[in-house]
Amino acid sequence: MRTHVVKRSNVPSTASDDEVRALLVRYNCPLSFHEVRTLFLGKIASPALGVSPIKVVERMWGGTLPEFASIDAANELIGALVMGLWNRLTGHQDRSTPFRLMRIQTDATRQGLASLALTRQQEIDGFIEGLFGAAESMDLPERAHRGLVDLSQMRAGFVAVFDLASDQTKPASVKDIETTSRNMREMTRIAEHEMHAVVLSCTKARRDMLARISHRAAGFVAARR
Repeated sequence: MRTHVVKRSNVPSTASDDEVRALLVRYNCPLSFHEVRTLFLGKIASPALGVSPIKVVERMWGGTLPEFASIDAANELIGALVMGLWNRLTGHQDRSTPFRLMRIQTDATRQGLASLALTRQQEIDGFIEGLFGAAESMDLPERAHRGLVDLSQMRAGFVAVFDLASDQTKPASVKDIETTSRNMREMTRIAEHEMHAVVLSCTKARRDMLARISHRAAGFVAARR
């Protein structure tokens, strides 16, 4: 049974990250939880007006929601993603609530480095995908533009770590791995900072634009009287 009907009265107002993660697995979402977080964050920050969280959720499954056994099941998934995760992430539009990438416990091994580097790459990809959507380009504030440049450099660094850690033909001592792990922590900190800077910059630009539109609309109404 395929249904998109959502009854607000049945939608949970909150859902923990673990509950959201379990639902993504249950419905075979192509994206992992860490990618969904940054996808949502980028879409929340996007200067594009009229963003529909439900449309974003549909895109996670290729444009169509998965099949549900009942309306309650549909409400559960959409409620967890939109009323839960999405709403929590909107709090990062506040300067006092910085965004944090997923904290992942990995061993100081090649495999651990590769896993963490891939996760960070996917998080940055999700953020940019959310921010731009289907658009090839976007008019962004200067600070947001600088943040994306830095994120692009961070992504290249994570890709390089992944490639190196995955290549068993390249020597890597314990000291090399430990040093790279420390560098990865610093790269993570920078990526978090730049993501939050992009969110704040775009949020301010969008609010300013809406204020100008409202002001012009008020002036037009006044002139017609």
